[in-house]
Amino acid sequence: MATSDKNKSEQALSVESRLKSLYELQTVLSEIDRIRAVRGELPLEVSDLEDSIEGLNTRIANFRQEIEDLRKKTIAEKEKINESQSKIATYKTQLDNVRNNREFDLLSKEIEFQTLEIELCEKHINEYQRVIENKTADIASTEEQLSDQQHILSEKKAELEEIVSETKQKEEGLREQAKALEPKIDARTLNAFKRIRKNARNGLGIVYIQRNACGGCFNRIPPQKQMEIKMHKKIIVCEYCGRIMIDPELAGVQETVSTDK
Repeated sequence: MATSDKNKSEQALSVESRLKSLYELQTVLSEIDRIRAVRGELPLEVSDLEDSIEGLNTRIANFRQEIEDLRKKTIAEKEKINESQSKIATYKTQLDNVRNNREFDLLSKEIEFQTLEIELCEKHINEYQRVIENKTADIASTEEQLSDQQHILSEKKAELEEIVSETKQKEEGLREQAKALEPKIDARTLNAFKRIRKNARNGLGIVYIQRNACGGCFNRIPPQKQMEIKMHKKIIVCEYCGRIMIDPELAGVQETVSTDK
């Protein structure tokens, strides 16, 4: 029952009234597009800066974690050195009490091995220290970038908020107008219009005839087709760009007299 009532309601709307409402809707939506154009790329710039700042914070956190891991490794290496030094001291004490050359050689080799272990640990500690210094420098450099990006973001946000505050009330009013116009257009035509508008580079889903041509793609329209458009008997689209077409009079535009022969 509801569907039947809806169909009757749509049929009650003449093609002329639907086209007129559709052109009014286009005018309102074009004004919303203009407001958005005033904002320009600012919303995208703000979003990109926020993503960049998040990335820099993550990078700094990773550097700090790497430094922490290296410091833990350094502590572990120092503990190994202490263990090796303790072993060397024990082995040297034992050397005083050796009973034969075989014991002497074994203890000497152990002392040599632990000495090499200490040298290896010291090498690792030096390497870790160099990496820590590099990572610390990377943190300082990244923090400088972060500070710059945060400063730029603050300026961009302030600029965007100013523009939004100036246009928000007007945009909300236009959206209410657009919402009020939609019921005056049948669902099929409205959906087609939205689809055309979405794919159109300039956001125009309906255009009027200009100098015997489509107001969207400017391809010439045959006289017979122009006559059909002026009769308002059916919805007619441009065969080239697919936009819905109306005559200038219905769009409320004073038609320029053509001198074409």
